[in-house]
Amino acid sequence: MSALVSELEFAELSRRAEVDGTAPRVGAIIDREGKVLLLARHDSGPIKATLKLPGATVGPRESLAEAVVRGVYEETSLVVTGIRHHVGDFDYLSPDARPVRRLHFAVDVAATDRIQLTAHAAYVWAPLDGDLPVTSSIRRILDAYRELVAG
Repeated sequence: MSALVSELEFAELSRRAEVDGTAPRVGAIIDREGKVLLLARHDSGPIKATLKLPGATVGPRESLAEAVVRGVYEETSLVVTGIRHHVGDFDYLSPDARPVRRLHFAVDVAATDRIQLTAHAAYVWAPLDGDLPVTSSIRRILDAYRELVAG
């Protein structure tokens, strides 16, 4: 893995999102011995929802790093101790048709054994080499992460 993400890299990612007219969101890859933390939404419909990475919308005057730390804590109660690498991002339209850019970071956390969910139904530690029930965009992010840790 590379060194911690620099303030300069965070600033450039934020600037590019602003220039491109996309609202930034962040996602976190939390790895525990080759398995990543995925969250399950509350599912009441007939179609099984996909799993997602912990994350958050970047608030007004909030940095990307602050949003990563806050989002992981709010969704899982885990404390981020370092943001190691920008793994990748993708753009999509929000339900109200606004352009969004979701930026993903590999993070370290203080511990992985005391997860407390606030907005999700369940969590799973999923092996990176498994058939993960995630969107194709998240699959590409996790594939990039797998290549990063293998190389």
